[in-house]
Amino acid sequence: MNNLSPASTAAEVLAHLHTLSSEENRRGMQRFGIKVERALGIPHGPQRDIARKIKRNHERAFELWESGIVEAQFIASATADPKRFSADDARTWAATFDSWDIVDGVTDLFVDTEHWQLLIAEFAEDDREFVRRAAFAMIAWASVHRKKEPDVTFESLLPLIEKHAKDSRNFVKKAINWALRQIGKRSMALHGPALVLAKKLAASQDKTERWIGKDAVRELTNPKILERLDKRK
Repeated sequence: MNNLSPASTAAEVLAHLHTLSSEENRRGMQRFGIKVERALGIPHGPQRDIARKIKRNHERAFELWESGIVEAQFIASATADPKRFSADDARTWAATFDSWDIVDGVTDLFVDTEHWQLLIAEFAEDDREFVRRAAFAMIAWASVHRKKEPDVTFESLLPLIEKHAKDSRNFVKKAINWALRQIGKRSMALHGPALVLAKKLAASQDKTERWIGKDAVRELTNPKILERLDKRK
């Protein structure tokens, strides 16, 4: 991996990323609905390896973000300091979201900040497709990563899921579904309320609500999921 280290500059990281560029991978990304105009075609594994090697550096992270290169932005989100990352920083980054993969990668940072609940509420009400997706991706990530958060916090987010479950835009409805499933898989206490909502949506006359609900019911009634939750009690 060349000589990348915690002392590496943004310019050095960017130069290294360009050496890993792959046109074949860019074509593969397109098949998954990923916009590749700003991408070099580097898989997530090498990106994570680079982030681990260069470690956190908040100022450098913002320089990497400003490059506009998708892979550099993923690395920026993995090496920024969540304690110093402000709500306005999140708003600024979210305003540039243009593909589902950058949303899902970067929102993992957002949920590690102290502003995560404020941002979820704000982004959910934003009509921009990828900003709204960010809200529900954050719910999904938070359900997994914020282990010390009480279950009641996540139960209180179910009405937000129901409110926006008619949003038929592909990348929004899939994130809403993801959020509902992750809440339901977080604990046995949350499984019940999440499944109730999933069944309600599954019985809806609205096509999008019905899709979100049926898919969530399918996963939340899977015996393997139920067995896993039972072991956590």
